[in-house]
Amino acid sequence: MAAHDDQVREDAGAPERRTQFADLVRRRRSELNESLATFAAKAVDPVSGKRVTRGWIYRLESGEPVTPPEVQELRALAAACELPMEQLQDAAGQQFHGVDPLVSGSSEAKAYVRKLDQLPPDQRDRLLRLIDTLVPPDDDAEQ
Repeated sequence: MAAHDDQVREDAGAPERRTQFADLVRRRRSELNESLATFAAKAVDPVSGKRVTRGWIYRLESGEPVTPPEVQELRALAAACELPMEQLQDAAGQQFHGVDPLVSGSSEAKAYVRKLDQLPPDQRDRLLRLIDTLVPPDDDAEQ
């Protein structure tokens, strides 16, 4: 019993292992039905031309240690994933830095929240009214 208690204490002090970014890239490559080589060939930053290597993507997807991606690499992976850059930024922030931009919600929802913040106030109000007609606000959540 004492050995079990020691194990529980060790696990309690271990840092949380996050995989949001790796999961997103792996899932998206699967959805696109692309081989690792095909996916990596598309992982090119449209601004700088920087590429993300097949080996780095493999290590990321298989849970091996990788260097957190820089902005150019995030843009390259966003191009390969065919997703908004913000979605990859949120997932990378969660996995590599423990940053949770929203307490709950999908990475897609988080990307939409960022876009919402860019709308002028009148358009934002109109959009929120439209959303309320589709999904009425939860009275308990507002209190």
